[in-house]
Amino acid sequence: MKVYKGRQTIKQLEKRKGGYYYLKIDSELVEKLTNKRSTRLVCHLEDEISYRCGLNHLGDGNFFIIVSGKYLEKLNKELGDSIKYFIEEDPDQLGVEMPEVLSVFLNQEPEYKAIFDSITDGKKRSLIYKIIKVKDIDLQVRHIIVFLDEQRIKK
Repeated sequence: MKVYKGRQTIKQLEKRKGGYYYLKIDSELVEKLTNKRSTRLVCHLEDEISYRCGLNHLGDGNFFIIVSGKYLEKLNKELGDSIKYFIEEDPDQLGVEMPEVLSVFLNQEPEYKAIFDSITDGKKRSLIYKIIKVKDIDLQVRHIIVFLDEQRIKK
């Protein structure tokens, strides 16, 4: 697996564009990635923090990855500070762990599995993020059914 290392200063988008802290990823590097701009990544900061992320378009042909303020705080870094990083392609292109309840549900419901398999990775992640916030398994299953039924209607 290819690893891309670097050191750069922490930047911040304008408030009207979200105000996120970020690291710039040049378009030449993105072209080397397996799925180009759709590649999911694992970002490692200062050999202390690792997190899964995706590429966002800067608008000038280049890309960026968001760096959470909580990570900067933990590393005692702020806007304009230099930060050491390396990124690698996430071996799981979905970029998140599949919750057991979703996996079991899809194995038991082939019709819903077909819908799940037909939606984009981004929508799959949205569903996963929605259900992992809920502790009650019955409510998780209801969320899965409602979400996938909505996707079926949109087709």
